[in-house]
Amino acid sequence: MSHARIARELHVSRTTVVKYASREDFSPRPAGRAGRTLIDSGYAEIVEGWLTADLRLPRKQRHTAMRVWQRLRDEHGFEGSYPSVQRWVKRWRERHRAESEGYARLAWAPGTAQVDFGQARASIAGVERVVHFLVVSYPYSNMRYVAALPGETSGCVCHGLGEVFARVGMAPRVVVFDNATGVGHRNADGTVTQTVMFQRFCAQYGFEARFCNPYSGNEKGSVENAVGFVRRNLMVPVPSAEGYQALTRAWFDACERLAQADHYRLGVPVAGLFESEKEHMLPLPSAAFDPVEWRSVKADRTGTVLIDSNRYLAGPKWHSMRLQAGVRVFQIELRDPDGGRITTLERVWGRSPDTQADPAALLAVIARKPRSWGESPIRGDFPGPVRDLLDRMDAPERSSLISDIRHASETYGFPAAAGAVAAIIKAGRTVDRATIETTAARILQGDDTPGGQDLTRYDKYMEE
Repeated sequence: MSHARIARELHVSRTTVVKYASREDFSPRPAGRAGRTLIDSGYAEIVEGWLTADLRLPRKQRHTAMRVWQRLRDEHGFEGSYPSVQRWVKRWRERHRAESEGYARLAWAPGTAQVDFGQARASIAGVERVVHFLVVSYPYSNMRYVAALPGETSGCVCHGLGEVFARVGMAPRVVVFDNATGVGHRNADGTVTQTVMFQRFCAQYGFEARFCNPYSGNEKGSVENAVGFVRRNLMVPVPSAEGYQALTRAWFDACERLAQADHYRLGVPVAGLFESEKEHMLPLPSAAFDPVEWRSVKADRTGTVLIDSNRYLAGPKWHSMRLQAGVRVFQIELRDPDGGRITTLERVWGRSPDTQADPAALLAVIARKPRSWGESPIRGDFPGPVRDLLDRMDAPERSSLISDIRHASETYGFPAAAGAVAAIIKAGRTVDRATIETTAARILQGDDTPGGQDLTRYDKYMEE
């Protein structure tokens, strides 16, 4: 039969018929690549020169296949398609791989931890926000812990690791980090300069800090997988907690429940493996590390200091003085020039238009100037009944009551003192200093009955 007739009967092209009719060797062959591309028509030498020169440049500054195609088109009149260039560049790079490229399976000794950060959305005190979570993975046993933090600073890393170490009861011998996130910066020669705080943290717990090579995520593959694992298992649906520390405790509990599952290769519970791994770890020091950064700050004429673009009130008494500020992950501690404690305030992350203040810091000023009560920035911090009572009072009475609240606040704190006044008003009792202090003490003990036990149930015996 002619080739044309065969093509008509089989409904294939004549070229296909000729190809197989003339073949003499039908032995199986390895899969081949596509034939010559248009770039081979006099352009291969040009492109090879560009790609060879790229080998001496940083990875992010090398030609992509798209850039090669654009230069050929614009500089040399190339009329071929982008896919043809893409295939040629891909084959060239495969042929010119170095022997050192690729990944080797790493064996991790017991007592080694890997650390990395991730981000997820969570509801903190009813406000949805982005939470930075610190994941600590122990690759030998595949145990994981995750801590919720507001940032990725050196203080956050030390705080999160300290929480994990305290929960485990031991510290690892080696901790492997990625790109020195939060604990230092990588120099041009590849070395890492650690922050002073992190150096102190390492010294206190006695572990060795190691850092991965750039672009080598496989060197800490355990924690890379752990970041995705905890995001899928602990953060869907969106978690909710009263605060970061409450969320951390909830995640610790969840991690320990998940550790009851079997190890993916060894077939025994992860929790059991981790208990045996603790034998290779370091005991904790007698004192926990306090990740605090002390700064010298100048108070303005209102006694307010500026820390990371946010305002914190020390009090009018400290106006125009240079104070000491202890910056922690969740708190700002203000001290006087001699180191005496002034107040401790909640730390704000990001930018806030409000001044963070302990209402007790302004009580003395308002008691001295009672007519400023209506415009006082702490008026809204008082319970409604107390605020209404102060609004109705004349200046001398207001000054006296605020002085009594201030006196109780020094011992029991402002929330207990203000709550004591509200409880006294509700009970219909006389508001005086002795009753405020007694009730504030009972509030701290969980009882808000003014003046002791509620005796109203005995009033019926006094009726005539």
